[in-house]
Amino acid sequence: MSEKPLVAITRRLMPACEKRLAARYAVRIGDDDVVYTPEKLIQHAQGAAALMVTPTEAMTAAVIAALPASVKVISTVSVGFEHIDLGAARTKGLRVTNTPDVLTEATADTALLLILGATRRASEGERIMRARTWKGLRPTFFLGQQITGRRLGIVGMGRIGAALAKRAQVCGMKVFYNNRKPTQDVEGAVFVERLDDLLAISDVLSLHCPLTAETKGMLNAERIAKLPDGAVVINTARGGLVDDDALIAALRAGKVYAAGLDVYNNEPKADERYAALENVFLLPHIGSATIETRTAMAMLAADSVDAVLEGREPPHAVA
Repeated sequence: MSEKPLVAITRRLMPACEKRLAARYAVRIGDDDVVYTPEKLIQHAQGAAALMVTPTEAMTAAVIAALPASVKVISTVSVGFEHIDLGAARTKGLRVTNTPDVLTEATADTALLLILGATRRASEGERIMRARTWKGLRPTFFLGQQITGRRLGIVGMGRIGAALAKRAQVCGMKVFYNNRKPTQDVEGAVFVERLDDLLAISDVLSLHCPLTAETKGMLNAERIAKLPDGAVVINTARGGLVDDDALIAALRAGKVYAAGLDVYNNEPKADERYAALENVFLLPHIGSATIETRTAMAMLAADSVDAVLEGREPPHAVA
C-alpha cells in the first residue's frame, strides 16, 4: 500500500475534524500556542500535500514561493483570506480555499451581543460586581442606552450583516444599510447608497465589510464626525477597518458613546488604550467561536483538502 498523503495543520482543530483527517491522511498538527514564523511555516509544510492554516499565519509571497512542491492546496479555516497572497498562490499553481457560510449565525449573535454590551455598559457592570462596589439600586444609577427604536446602520449587507439585521429588527431597531447594491434578504431594511449618508443616521454603526485596500481605515476621524452624537460603533469584521486613534479620541470626547469590538489591528496585540476606557465592550475575536461553528468550519476546510487531493474542484475556492 502507498503511504497516506500528509496534511500539515498549523493549529489544533475540533476533535471530530482531527479524527476525520487522521483516518484518511498522515497528519502533522502544530503547536496551538505558537504563531509561526515564516521559517517555521515552511518547515511545517515539508512533505505535505495540503496545508491547513488560520488567519494567524501570514502566507506571504515569500512563504508561498518557498513552500515545497508537494503542497497542492492551502485551506484556511476562516472566511477571510487576506492573510494569503493569492497572486503568489496562483503563480505557484496552488489552490486556496476558505470556509464561508457556516459562521454566519454565530458571528451575528456576537454582533448583537456587542450592541447590547456596549449600549448597556455590560463591562462596567461586571467590573462593579466583581469588585463588590455596588451600593444598591437607585433611579439614576448606571444608565445606558435602549436599543428599541434606534437606527442601526450596517456597512456590508452580506450574510452576516443580513443575519444581524434580522436579529436587530426583533429587538425593535430600524435597519439601514450600505452595500454595493440593494438586497432583498431583509424585509424592511432600507438601502442607503452613500456611506456618508448612512453614517449620518446610524445611532449604532456595525461593520461587516471585508478588509481591502479601499476599506482599510475606512472608519476614520472624518467619517466618525458624520455619526450622530452619542453613536455606538460595533466591529466584528476586521480590525483594520478602524482608525484606532480616531475612534479612541471620539470615545474619550463622548462623540461616540460606546464601542463593542471583537476584532483589532495587530491582533493579538490590541491597542492598550481600549482597555483603559470604561465605554468599550471588548471580546477576543470570538465571533465564530462556538463548538458547532468551529467544527463546521474545520469540516468545510477538510472538504476542500479532500477535493483537491482527489482532483476535484473544491467547494469554496478563492484561488
